[in-house]
Amino acid sequence: MSFALRLFPLLVLASAPALAQYPSEPYQEEGYDQYTAPAVPENVSYGYAQVLRADEVTEIVRTRTPEERCDGVEYRQSGQTTGGTIIGALVGAAVGNQVGKGNGRKAATVAGAVAGGAIGNNIARNKAEAEARGCRIVEVEREETRVVGYDVEYMYKGEKYMSRLPYDPGNRLRIRVAVSPDDTGYAR
Repeated sequence: MSFALRLFPLLVLASAPALAQYPSEPYQEEGYDQYTAPAVPENVSYGYAQVLRADEVTEIVRTRTPEERCDGVEYRQSGQTTGGTIIGALVGAAVGNQVGKGNGRKAATVAGAVAGGAIGNNIARNKAEAEARGCRIVEVEREETRVVGYDVEYMYKGEKYMSRLPYDPGNRLRIRVAVSPDDTGYAR
């Protein structure tokens, strides 16, 4: 008996487990459901379409920012910063009083009053200077037009299509072409 004839039965026996994994009729398999069956890879290819036009899609964005506005008239500066100094000292003393115990509390109250008075005086002076120049802080609303996408009309194999894209594609647009059967007319 030749070597090949002796090897043939061994090959048949070795391949039996592999053949048993696949049913002879996959659609008759118990529990098979065509809607939940694993997907077969799509028939996909890529091509290029000619861009006919790309129109910007914009939206208006509103922002509010504080700005100093001056009327150009100089006013005589009064130099009155006493109110700001007093209010700052009172707030600073109240905060300082919350810190420490005994003599430490008294020292913290005095230090808070001094620091608060200096801060209040500085704020009042800045405000007085702005008012002396005839200036005030106002909220200014600005509108800005932003491009948010492009409505692109393109032609592929004699057919026109429209898509909204986040970028301007230029003269050519790479497209994804997928082919699948139309099973809407399938009779059951």
